[in-house]
Amino acid sequence: MIDVADEMGRKDIEAGLETRHELGDAFDAELVAGFADRIEKTVQERVGATAAARTLAERNESRTSVFQFVLGAGSAVAGIPISITLGVTDNLGALVVSWVGIVGVNVAHALRTRKR
Repeated sequence: MIDVADEMGRKDIEAGLETRHELGDAFDAELVAGFADRIEKTVQERVGATAAARTLAERNESRTSVFQFVLGAGSAVAGIPISITLGVTDNLGALVVSWVGIVGVNVAHALRTRKR
């Protein structure tokens, strides 16, 4: 995990503390406000990066789900004429091989795109 102090810069923090020692207690409020502003900026950057990554992941998941549905529907539609043709000509072996191939493609895609 990244330390906020590392992101702000240890030298900046040390400089602020040294300034406090030089100026005395009169400027404590300003120094604290400066530190608070830097910390707030760092936190906002982290939250923004996390939100952007989450949005991208959700968008990719949605696209994958749509593609999986289209692939399944397309496979079923493609399987209908194959089934009719092979069923009418009594080619049961070829019919089974065709459907195993169609199902195999769908399963392979589903396994490749599932969440880990």
